[in-house]
Amino acid sequence: MAAAIAQARHTIWLATYIFHDDGAAQELALLLAEAARRGVQVRVVVDGFGSKATLPKLRDWLVPARVELAVFRPIDRWWSYFQPGQARRLHQKLCVVDGATAFVGGINLIADRDDLHHGWSDAPRLDFACRLQGRAVAEVEQTVQAIWTRAMLGRVWRDELASLARSAAPVARARRLATRLRIVRPHRVAPDVAQPPVILAFVVRDNLRQRRSIERVYMEAIRQARHRIDLVTPYFYPDRHFRTALTKAAERGVRVRLLLQGKVDYRIAGLAARVLYDELLAKGVQIFEYTPAYLHAKMAVIDADWSTLGSSNIDPLSLLLNLEANVVAHDAPFAERVAEELEIAISASRPVMAPPYAKGWLAVLRRTFVAMVAHWFLRMAGINGRY
Repeated sequence: MAAAIAQARHTIWLATYIFHDDGAAQELALLLAEAARRGVQVRVVVDGFGSKATLPKLRDWLVPARVELAVFRPIDRWWSYFQPGQARRLHQKLCVVDGATAFVGGINLIADRDDLHHGWSDAPRLDFACRLQGRAVAEVEQTVQAIWTRAMLGRVWRDELASLARSAAPVARARRLATRLRIVRPHRVAPDVAQPPVILAFVVRDNLRQRRSIERVYMEAIRQARHRIDLVTPYFYPDRHFRTALTKAAERGVRVRLLLQGKVDYRIAGLAARVLYDELLAKGVQIFEYTPAYLHAKMAVIDADWSTLGSSNIDPLSLLLNLEANVVAHDAPFAERVAEELEIAISASRPVMAPPYAKGWLAVLRRTFVAMVAHWFLRMAGINGRY
């Protein structure tokens, strides 16, 4: 991504949850600033919670170079935490350069060995992203444009409304603005590239029209699986329908393997996954915990030719609240490449042979506690119904 930014000639769009202030992040920031100084239009949107601590530094690095920096749902006052929708964060990690190359994955702009809560570690976290060229790039670019516009409109909406009122054609301008705000499938086609063709979909989850899109593509692939399901995610607390799809696949003879956190960064997240171990193991699902370093990858391989990677975890935050983005590919060589990385990670992981907690009332109490926390958090975030 740094190499693509350094060679940019026209436009750079970037969206990320965390834009840190360590050396790796500073390198990217300086490259963005240099691109803006040589005339490239550079627009960056960061999440107001994930990048809250580093916003002053980012403004120092980017704004003087005329990089257009937007903050999605900023938390600049203590009462901002209590505003409606603050639990719905920008969790996508996207970059598009010159409308020709896109990057999609789970990697934040922070050094591989740097953790916001635990400091520096000896080994880099496990994480992945992919580079896209061709027709799919236009969809990624339109998504970043929509998120950036929403964030900017939140900051300057009074000026935008005044401009609409003064416009000679306010209705037409309002329609154009609405189009910019929506994440839609664009009609324009990017130039073809000299690469073997791949059938893929760029799938997003937002809080407008595509609320369950990533979950649906997972469920469809799991229900159609015939041989294997390998799924890696650091945060795993799916609803009953998702768990049932996994266990039914295992019962019909599909090899189902989950790679989850062994080195836990958030205790409640680790507990949430582990209270489900008994149910899953009893149905034949294999579970592995990644222990060499922190796990941040969100990937899956199903059968020989279906794979996905991106920013979405398999938990309520990603499936119901956050803005997420995944690439889903129907391509055997790409699936094989993803599978190779997963095999390396699984070989370095600890197999879970039995639930980590004793059975009986203590296990029931822990599972009930996690369910109540999830229920009330989703209620406060505006999600009704059972999960």
